[in-house]
Amino acid sequence: MNPEKVIFGFFIVLALTLNFGFFVGEIDNPDHHHVWELFFVVVVNLIATVLKFGDRTQMGAVLLATSLVAMLQLLAASLIWTIAVHATDSGLTPSVMASIVSLSGGAMIANVISVVLLVIETVLLRR
Repeated sequence: MNPEKVIFGFFIVLALTLNFGFFVGEIDNPDHHHVWELFFVVVVNLIATVLKFGDRTQMGAVLLATSLVAMLQLLAASLIWTIAVHATDSGLTPSVMASIVSLSGGAMIANVISVVLLVIETVLLRR
């Protein structure tokens, strides 16, 4: 067993599961989506993205692309949340929360693609 592959797979799957945990709930209800959960989703996705930088294969390039898409959407969601809470008088309204959760959903799709590609690569691996 290769410890590097275990850590790589762990962070890819953890990124998906944390993102799913944030995404689940009423889309416009801030009580169902905690700011710290979004923070941990961003951090774990960032770690997963950094781990994908060393792979020079075509599959590695696609895995990196999915991670970059997820990071872009999660950072946009974080920026919207920050602006809504700290720079506007209206605060975290249901429509703003729906936008944040929608961006998280897009990132989750990218994470699903990443996990599916990881499983396909593992199945195709020849010993």
